[in-house]
Amino acid sequence: METMSDLSKPELKWLEDVSIYRVNRLDAHSDHRYYDTMEEAQLNIEMTMRQYLNGKWKFSFAGTPEERVSSFYLADYDCRGWDDIEVPGHIQLQGWGKPQYVNTMYPWDGLEQLRPPQVPKANLVGSYVKHFDLPNSMDNKPVFVSFQGVESAFFVWLNGSFVGYAEDSFTPSEFDLSPYIQSKNNKLAVEVYQRSTGSWLEDQDFWRLSGIFRDVYLYTVPEVHIQDLHIRAQLGDSLTDATFEADLKLLMPSIGASAQIRLIDVNGNDVGACEGRFTSNKLTLSMSLRNLTAWSAEHPYLYRACISVKNPNGNVVEAIVQKVGFRRFEIKDKLMLLNGQRIVFKGVNRHEFNPDRGRAITREDMLKDIVILKQNNINAVRTSHYPNQTLWYELCDEYGIYVIDEMNLESHGSWQKMGIVEPSWNIPGSLPEWLNIVMDRAQSMLERDKNHPSILIWSCGNESYAGEVILKVSDYFRETDPSRLVHYEGVFHNRTYDATSDMESRMYAKPADIEAYLKSDPEKPYISCEYMHAMGNSLGGLHKYTELESKYPMYQGGFIWDYIDQALRKKNRLGEVSLVYGGDFDDRPTDYSFCGNGIVFADRSLTPKMQEVRHLYQNIKLELSQDAILVKNENLFVDTSDSVLCVRLYKEGTEIYSNMIEVTVAAQSEKRIAISLPDVHGATGEYCVQAILRLKTDNAWAKAGHELAFGQFIFRLDEKEMGDAVRQPARMSVIEGDVNIGIRGEGYQVLFSKQAGSIISLRYGDQEMIATPPYPNFWRATTDNDKGYALGFHAGVWLAASIARKCVSVTLGQTTNSATVTYEYEFSCSSQIRVFVHYTVNADGTILVRSVYEGAEGLPDLPTFALSWRLSDHFDLTEWYALGPEENYVDRNRGARLCTFKRKVTELPTPYLVPQESGNRTGVRRLCVTNADGCGIEIKALPSAPLECNVSPYTAFELENATHRWELPNINYTVLTVSGCQMGVGGDDSWGAPVHNEYLIPSNQRIEFSFLINRIVSIE
Repeated sequence: METMSDLSKPELKWLEDVSIYRVNRLDAHSDHRYYDTMEEAQLNIEMTMRQYLNGKWKFSFAGTPEERVSSFYLADYDCRGWDDIEVPGHIQLQGWGKPQYVNTMYPWDGLEQLRPPQVPKANLVGSYVKHFDLPNSMDNKPVFVSFQGVESAFFVWLNGSFVGYAEDSFTPSEFDLSPYIQSKNNKLAVEVYQRSTGSWLEDQDFWRLSGIFRDVYLYTVPEVHIQDLHIRAQLGDSLTDATFEADLKLLMPSIGASAQIRLIDVNGNDVGACEGRFTSNKLTLSMSLRNLTAWSAEHPYLYRACISVKNPNGNVVEAIVQKVGFRRFEIKDKLMLLNGQRIVFKGVNRHEFNPDRGRAITREDMLKDIVILKQNNINAVRTSHYPNQTLWYELCDEYGIYVIDEMNLESHGSWQKMGIVEPSWNIPGSLPEWLNIVMDRAQSMLERDKNHPSILIWSCGNESYAGEVILKVSDYFRETDPSRLVHYEGVFHNRTYDATSDMESRMYAKPADIEAYLKSDPEKPYISCEYMHAMGNSLGGLHKYTELESKYPMYQGGFIWDYIDQALRKKNRLGEVSLVYGGDFDDRPTDYSFCGNGIVFADRSLTPKMQEVRHLYQNIKLELSQDAILVKNENLFVDTSDSVLCVRLYKEGTEIYSNMIEVTVAAQSEKRIAISLPDVHGATGEYCVQAILRLKTDNAWAKAGHELAFGQFIFRLDEKEMGDAVRQPARMSVIEGDVNIGIRGEGYQVLFSKQAGSIISLRYGDQEMIATPPYPNFWRATTDNDKGYALGFHAGVWLAASIARKCVSVTLGQTTNSATVTYEYEFSCSSQIRVFVHYTVNADGTILVRSVYEGAEGLPDLPTFALSWRLSDHFDLTEWYALGPEENYVDRNRGARLCTFKRKVTELPTPYLVPQESGNRTGVRRLCVTNADGCGIEIKALPSAPLECNVSPYTAFELENATHRWELPNINYTVLTVSGCQMGVGGDDSWGAPVHNEYLIPSNQRIEFSFLINRIVSIE
C-alpha cells in the first residue's frame, strides 16, 4: 500500500482513482479491548487508554468540492465562527444537504453521465474540526486516532499536517498521530466527501447519507502491546473436547516480552492455561481442553481468555479479557452443522437504522433489537449489507444470535437495471484493477470481527453479480479462516463462479422453485438469504417456506427482508412530525417507499407481521387434541426445563379452565402430554384448547412468563346454523311503498330503498346504524407489494366495479316471521358480473345477510368480495371473537389465536408508511361495533363459516388515494367491511410475479357468505 513518501500531498483525484483507497491507514486488526491491569480488564469498563472525541465539532458544508474552504485544516485557520455538528451523526440529518433514498440505481443516475470510477461533480463536502488537549495519560506515548465509520471517503490533518486518507464507510480507519501530536490545543481536521470510488461499491438499498457517523476516539498503547489477537476455539469430534489457539501480534517487536493466557468459565473457575515468550512480534499459544460447554444461540456460553502481557523485565504492562465461545461449524454430508447438529436459520436481514439518527445507531438501539429478536424466536441476522458496529457482534455473542457478516460491497446499479440483468459494465466483475480495493474491504471486516463466535458465515457482499474478484475474496476467507463458511448469492446469475459460495443462496425464490432444487440431488445446502419482502402489509405465505425445513434437510432456513423500516422522522406540510420515506425530502431520483420493508416499524414498535414470524420461527411446536399435547422440541441443544406449559380451555372465547404442567422434553425429541379437560358433554358451543409454553424465570432478554411457543385446537359440540334456532313469536309489519320497503318490529325499524338499490336505514331504538348504504365491494386498498406487481393495472376492473354498480331488480318475499329483500346488481365494466344481496329481517329484529357473487369467465382474479358500509364515527369501539389479536389474513394467520379482544376503531388500521389495506381479521365468529354507551350492532357468523372483517375509519378508496397517513381525511365514519372469501396479502409471490390463485380469487369462482346482524344494548 502507498506510504507517506509515496503520497505525501492529498489530491482530490484520489476520490476517483480505484488504486488509491487508503493512504497511511493502519492495517486492520482485531477489535479487542486492553487495559493496564487485569483487575480493570475483568470489570470490562471503558478503556483508560482511549479518549472519545464524540460530541460537538465545528463544521462547514459545501455542495461541491470547488465551494469548500480548502485551507481550513491549517493550524492558524480560525474555525470558531463555523456551525456545530454532532459526531457521530449524518450531515444530511443535521440541517445540511438532504437525505436521498434509492434502491438499485446509483443516486446520480440521470443527473450525470458517469462510469466507474468517475465521481459526480455534485459531491457534498463536510469539513470538520475538533480541538482537543491530550490527556496526561497519553503524554510521551504513541497516539492514534480511530474513525469507526465515515461515509464515504475522507482526508485527515492534525495541526496542519496531512495524516491520511481512507475509503470504506463501514469498517474502522485508523491513523498514527504521534508525529504531529502536541500536549495542548490540537486541531484535528477532517474533510468528508459523500462520493468516491468507494461509492460505486456501496450501492446498498438504503438512504444515501454521509459524514462521520460512528465513534471517533484517540488511543494509546502500553510499551508492549498486542495489536492483533486471533483466537481459534474449535470443538473436536467429541463436541466436548477442544483446542484453543491464540495468535498474538505485537505492534512493535519486543524480544523477551511474554504472554500468559488463563481460560476461565462463567463460574470463575480456571479451565486451562498456557504461556510463552515472544522471539519477534508474533507468538502462538495453544492448549487442549476437555469437558467444555459449547456455544450456540440457544445456550451462548462464553469463557474468558485472560491475557497478561509482560515486558522483558517480567512486569505486566497490558491485560486483555477476550470472551471465547467454543463451537464447530461445518458442512458435512451436504448439511451445515453447528456442533454436530443440522442448523436452521430463522433469520432476518438487518440494517443499522434509527428514524432520527439514520445509521448512527446507539447502544440502546442495539439492545432493543437483540431483545426483539430473541423474544420473537429469530435466531439469526445477516448484516445487510455491510459490517456493523463492533458492539453488535459482542451482543450477538452474549445473547446468542447467529450472524452472517457481510462485507461492504454492493454494485447493484452496475449490472441490474429495472430488474433486467445487464452486466456489460459490472464492477468489480473480473476487472483486476478492482481487486485490491475490494479485497481490502474483505480484510478489514475479517480482521476486525474474527474473534466473535456468533459469526458463522462470511459473506462476500450483496448483489454485485459475479466474477474473478469476488471469487478471490471467497478464497481469501476460506484460507484465512477455515472455521467459517462463505456465502455469496450473486453466482445464481452466473454459474461460472459457482465456487464462490459454500451454500446455494437465492433471493425471493418461490417454494416450488426451492423444492425443485432440493429434489435435484444438489451438492450444496440451501438458504434463502432474502425472502418474503416484508414491505408494508405482506409476509403472506411464510409458512410455505418454514414447512420446507422439516421436509428437506438441505433446506436450512432463510433471512426475511428485512428487520426495520428505514423511515426518517420529519415535519410534514401540516407541521406534524411523521415518519417519511424517499422523495419526501424532494430527493430525486428516488425509490420512494421501497425503504419500508420492516417487520418492526422505524421506531422499533412491532408490526402485526411479527405475530406470524414469532409463531412460525418457534423452535418448540405444540400440537393439540382434546386429550393430549404433543410437545416437539426442535431446539438443537437445550431442553424445556426452563419453561412451564400453561393449558387453557375456552368456550366461545371465555376461559373456563386453566392448568400449569411441568414438562421437560430433551432437544431434538418429542413427548406426548396427556391432559384432562372438564367434561363439556352436552354443553353445545365452540371450544378452543390453547397451550402456551412460558419462561419460568427471568433471563437476559425476557421476564418470567414470556411466551416461547403456542398451539391451539378448536372443536365444536352440536353445531347449529343461525337459521335453525327456534325463535320466539314476535310481531313485525312490512310496508311496501313506491320507493321504499319498510319493516318494523319491537325496538327496530329497517328501510330498504328501491331507488338507492340498498338498505338505507337500520334503527335500533333511536340509534341509526347505517350512515351510507352497504355496497358490494371487490377492492381492497392495494398493498405495497400489490403495487410492485401492478395489481391496479391487472385487476383494475374490480376497482371500477366497486365504485360503479347498478341495481337492476328489487324483490320482496315474506313468511310468517320474516321478510326478505333481495337486490340484484350488474356492472358496466363487464356484463357477466352478477351480485345478489339478500336481507332477511326476522321478527325479533335480527337480520340475516346473504351476499352472492355468481362468478364470471375471462376476468382478472378478484382482490376480495365483501359488503361494506359506513356507520357514524360515534360507533368507535369494537369487540372481537376471532383469530387475533393482531391483524391477519388467510395466508398470514398461523400465528393468530382464537380469542376475544377489544380495540378502538382508530387502533385497528396498521400505520404502514403508505396507507394501504390493513386491519383485517380472519376466523371472525362475532364482531361488536358499539359507541361509548355500549350500544351498537353485533355481526355474527355461521358456526361453520367464519367471516373476515375489517373495521376502519377509512374506506378502501380513501386508503388507495393517500400516499401518506396525513393525507387521509378527518375521521367522520366507521367503515365496516364483511367478507366470507379468503383474502391474502401475499409475500414473495406478490413481488413481481404473483401466484394468483393463492392470494387472489379466481373470477369464475362462485362466492357466497352470510352473517347475522343483531342489536346490542350494552356489551358490558
